[in-house]
Amino acid sequence: MSWRPQYRSSKFRNVYGKAASREHCFDGIPITKNVHDNHFCAVNARFLAIVTESAGGGSFLVIPLEQTGRIEPNYPKVCGHQGNVLDIKWNPFIENIIASCSEDTSVRIWEIPEGGLKRNMTEAVLELYGHSRRVGLVEWHPTTNNILFSAGYDYKVLIWNLDVGEPVKMIDCHTDVILCLSFNTDGSLLATTCKDKKLRVVEPRSGRVLQEASCKNHRVNRVVFLGSTKRLLTTGVSRWNTRQIALWDQEDLSMPLIEEEIDGLSGLLFPFYDADTHMLYLAGKGDGNIRYYEIGSEKPYLSYLMEFRSPAPQKGLGVMPKHGLDVSACEVFRFYKLITLKGLIEPISMIVPRRSETYQEDIYPMTPGTEPALTPDEWLSGVNRDPILMSLKEGYKRNSKIVFKAPVREKKSVVVNGIDLLENVPPRTENELLRMFFRQQDEIRRLKDELSQKDIRIRQLQLELKNFRNSPKNN
Repeated sequence: MSWRPQYRSSKFRNVYGKAASREHCFDGIPITKNVHDNHFCAVNARFLAIVTESAGGGSFLVIPLEQTGRIEPNYPKVCGHQGNVLDIKWNPFIENIIASCSEDTSVRIWEIPEGGLKRNMTEAVLELYGHSRRVGLVEWHPTTNNILFSAGYDYKVLIWNLDVGEPVKMIDCHTDVILCLSFNTDGSLLATTCKDKKLRVVEPRSGRVLQEASCKNHRVNRVVFLGSTKRLLTTGVSRWNTRQIALWDQEDLSMPLIEEEIDGLSGLLFPFYDADTHMLYLAGKGDGNIRYYEIGSEKPYLSYLMEFRSPAPQKGLGVMPKHGLDVSACEVFRFYKLITLKGLIEPISMIVPRRSETYQEDIYPMTPGTEPALTPDEWLSGVNRDPILMSLKEGYKRNSKIVFKAPVREKKSVVVNGIDLLENVPPRTENELLRMFFRQQDEIRRLKDELSQKDIRIRQLQLELKNFRNSPKNN
């Protein structure tokens, strides 16, 4: 019997990526050169935020989406942090509220005025202190308003209730730096990857670890929940140092369902999952390609569709929420690609080619909207609720009526689970000790150079004084 290829019927097999023209890009942006493995970019239906290179602290730009083209060098920034900004995320329910975290150990909440910034913003509406080391990740709860998660280099995940401006829970099950956080659809489960090479599924309110996988053959870097399929997908590195993805059953992490090697490049693989179309996008840090797959419920689970190719390497990618897409062009996903070498932010639209100009209901099902399903008190009391869905056909440009009100509070010690977080500092890692050692060596060398310069100057002054005393005029 002759071999015949198997063809799959899929409405997304011809999806293609379309990069925006130069006049629809954002040009002249000093994108940060920080090597932290984050996207340094966040986008919603109104604003684009990018972490920038700056001296003497951390800052990021907030640009209205319609303001494309070249950005002036003196464009106003959000610049209140004392250290480099490591992550930024927009509130999914209030479009002018953004959270940032930094090397200065703080998490800050900023309120962007209508129409964008007119001058530099240095005062946050809320400053959150609870981590004893730099904070690398922030993540908003997907269904609850004003619940924010932050992960620091003190190996802790803090849950903040922004209604009171305090941490209300602490997840303390990690033994090394946390690399990634991901929620399931209703926010009842949290998946984390860690430098200790473990993948964990955690119940966030209790901090209890429900499942744990020791990934020795597949060193995990990033994780994402695959919607309501009760599966997880991780990206990482195989034992042969090739880039790899693995699919897991969230209720049994003893063995991955499948493992698939991607290529031999060294850049981190960022996964993005679209629960509406069941499509998975893989973008490599440092290369310009974006691969995309369709996720199925039966083996082989992953079906390769196509690849968007570009010669310009990407540092990170921002993703537009569903209600900000152009449904008239059959756009199902949109990236904002950071090209550091050119100082350019390039939108890339993933489009399903259709002849009809009418609304395509089969590729735009009901999707999570801009209204929260729960209040912070409801979620903290143990209630779980699926997100409130909206149709992209009717009112997908609808603005949220929720307003953020910052609590008024005094600065004090931060006690969670009976532990003062600011007093209990974990032991330093080997890398941190080495960095401290080299910084101290540099400081010692600098001080020695200053002393030697002062010694030379003193000798010069002594010689000048001696010559002055021995001159004939003074005799």
